[in-house]
Amino acid sequence: MSTAPFGFLRVGAACPRLRVADPEWNVGEILDLVALARTKGVQVLVFPELALTGYSAGDLFFSLTTLVGGAERALVRLIRETAASPMVVTVGLPVAVDSQLFNAAAVIQAGRLRGVVPKSFLPGYKEYYEQRWFSSAREAPRGELRLAGQEAPFGADLLFPVDGEPGVVLGVEICEDLWVPMPPSGPLAVAGATVLLNPSASIDLVGKADYRRELVRQQSGRTISAYVLANCGVHESTTDVVFGGHLVIAEDGVLLAEGERFRRDSQLLVSDVDTERLLVERVRNTSFADNAHGLRTAYRRARLAPIPPPEPPTLERAVDPHPFVPQDPKNLDARCLEIFQVQTAGLAKRVEHTGLSRLVLGLSGGLDSTLALLVSVRTFELLARPREGILAVTMPGPGTTDRTLGSALKLAAALGVELREIDICAACAQHVKDIGLDPEDQASATYQNLQARERTQILMDLANKEGGLVVGTGDLSELALGWCTFAGDHISMYNVNGGVPKTLVRRLLEWVAGQRASGAERAVLEEVLATPVSPELVPPGQAGEVVQKTEDLIGPYELHDFFLWALLRLGAGPRKILFLAAHAFAGRYDAATLKRWLRLFVNRFFDNQFKRSVLPDGPKVGSVSLSPRGDWRMPSDAAKDVWLRELDEA
Repeated sequence: MSTAPFGFLRVGAACPRLRVADPEWNVGEILDLVALARTKGVQVLVFPELALTGYSAGDLFFSLTTLVGGAERALVRLIRETAASPMVVTVGLPVAVDSQLFNAAAVIQAGRLRGVVPKSFLPGYKEYYEQRWFSSAREAPRGELRLAGQEAPFGADLLFPVDGEPGVVLGVEICEDLWVPMPPSGPLAVAGATVLLNPSASIDLVGKADYRRELVRQQSGRTISAYVLANCGVHESTTDVVFGGHLVIAEDGVLLAEGERFRRDSQLLVSDVDTERLLVERVRNTSFADNAHGLRTAYRRARLAPIPPPEPPTLERAVDPHPFVPQDPKNLDARCLEIFQVQTAGLAKRVEHTGLSRLVLGLSGGLDSTLALLVSVRTFELLARPREGILAVTMPGPGTTDRTLGSALKLAAALGVELREIDICAACAQHVKDIGLDPEDQASATYQNLQARERTQILMDLANKEGGLVVGTGDLSELALGWCTFAGDHISMYNVNGGVPKTLVRRLLEWVAGQRASGAERAVLEEVLATPVSPELVPPGQAGEVVQKTEDLIGPYELHDFFLWALLRLGAGPRKILFLAAHAFAGRYDAATLKRWLRLFVNRFFDNQFKRSVLPDGPKVGSVSLSPRGDWRMPSDAAKDVWLRELDEA
């Protein structure tokens, strides 16, 4: 696509220095910011409300020839001096139409006035007197006007699509339009606008910036859109109020970028918004399309020309390499606690419903079973049941190391749960003999899987004997990769970890160890965290060390979790996934390594859907789930060739 490679459109919000009631001076400052934006590859740029005159001109707006006419002449200059650029520029100015004056935003591109959008809701309360000077969009006498020497569509019913880019459709609302109960941006989005622009003049009071930021963020989420707000700054009149120059860019409920308020110089905020992701979310969210039936406006389309992006494509936004892991230290405690609450609430309900008295789980000394045990302990605390009702079973086999066995023993003791040790070596040896497997064949899938199935049989039978519920321990990442034994660790009676990816499992244990544990419990958690991830299904080395390291075999879990997030959450194909991964892991993995592990991920993800089609129950924890009853429905025999071909061509 010529405008938005991988769906990314570069947007900017600008706050220029200005002089109140001096359009010619103001347009010079605006042109300086346009020039700066061009060097940064900005494709769509938004300036504040009434930026050409200043918002606080008051009754000077009645000077139609000098001030309003001056704004039009400044617009002529802006159009002329940006004619060589394909950048879309939206700027606020007063517009006289017949016997009315409108607070409007002009959308210009490549020397053409593409459209003019008047403000719909004019505040006339407290410090605002807009109704004194301006008419509302609903009073617009006609749908066309002549401005700056050009004919252009006029009205609040305008959409601005970019030719050849289904994901790039601009919509404009002005300041107060966002603050009302039913903002115009809602219908604009339902009608097709993916990028909402807001030239604004919102005063700054104590606490108002927080409200404004949240308003923008939530509206972007409610409309499944990108939202760009440009607020006027400190050089507006300070007779009674102060404007802070708040610049905000959000996407689908996530704050992407925010400017510094109260700056004395001009400011430009730049980010890339993912329009392809927005389309994916809108298609996925069937309620969004249902809203189209309630549209009462027939929106007109003022077409824009393609806007070439930077070459080669780059990103002016952070790409989190660990999208499932809480990053903000201030929110970390609350987020981790919430995840535990989801897991424990799900397990508590299942225990109450079944009336079973015990929980049974396999405790290996690894990350996943440790998390499952912590959740089980917390669940019994919620239900006011003694921890001794939790039966942790450690089942050392041919591949078990002293380190993990020791961790399991110490963890059970530290948490005060019952522990049983059942050695499976003899049972596995008998099974090898029964099925005629070569005893020396210790690397085959058969040899490894029979150990996992032996452990599951023990857990299930113990649960029957003890009146218990088998708690599953396998995590979301293992389910995505099929890194679990069918009818082995793949099966349980309720899996508390099925919605938790491996990177988040590790972070949760780090949080418990650092914030919630002490003494022996903290020490063993730190020991578990320091142990390499391994299924321990082949014999250890001569020194008793782990030799079967999962990430050596299938690649880093941080990469696979990133691939999973990009595939399911963004709907991204291999090219886009590699593009994002290159930014997220810059300096850590080269292109060949990323491509290698993505190929493995695609192969395993498709080949192992049959395991996910028969998953046990378990709670959804985050935005990605692979439950066949919940978020993910995929045929077990779907072809993967299209994805692999795209990967080959990347």
